[in-house]
Amino acid sequence: MRTTLLAVSALTLAIAAPFAAAYQAGDIIVRAGAITVDPNESSSDISVGGSNLNGEKANLDSDTQLGLNFAYMVTDNVGIELLAATPFEHNVGVKGSTVNSLVPSGDLGSIKQLPPTLSALYYPLDNNSAFQPYVGLGINYTVFFDESLSSEARAASFSNLELENSWGLAAQVGMDYMLTDNVMLNAQVRYIDIETEATADTALGKVKVDVDVDPWVYMVGLGYKF
Repeated sequence: MRTTLLAVSALTLAIAAPFAAAYQAGDIIVRAGAITVDPNESSSDISVGGSNLNGEKANLDSDTQLGLNFAYMVTDNVGIELLAATPFEHNVGVKGSTVNSLVPSGDLGSIKQLPPTLSALYYPLDNNSAFQPYVGLGINYTVFFDESLSSEARAASFSNLELENSWGLAAQVGMDYMLTDNVMLNAQVRYIDIETEATADTALGKVKVDVDVDPWVYMVGLGYKF
């Protein structure tokens, strides 16, 4: 009986031990996982040679990559976090009868982007809790690069596809669940304000369209506290 009580006590301590303290000032947290950028885009009418084409719009698809977070706890409840990721690639589509008469598939091309985001995080719960929800607010800088046109767009005399880089605000909610003193499960959702102007050259003149990408960004993964 005494042996059984000792075993139960040891098991209880083993389960409770990981939750002794979630975060403390000075902790460094590294998280990695799958991250998806899902554009919630809206665009102006596409302009060709300075004339708007009513109803002609642009759109982007979603993409999933490896996401990385690096955080430093300034206090037990406040941290600074940097979001990084491997480059996202999005197909750029166009829709509307005028544009699609030139590019029947609606596939204009593809672009890559990186959205590094620096945020301040707030953890409202006591650091003895294994479950640690948090909210964050920060600033994003999205870099667009490797813009390439589809074969149909090139055949229609499109060239020089470019997207302007973007500054914007970013907000997030997330949660960590401590599995041990150092290892955690993480899930997070962000909304990022991304606005860009896309341009391309054609035989009819320069094509321009303003796009509010404004993606929802989802990430799930594991983290480690140093």
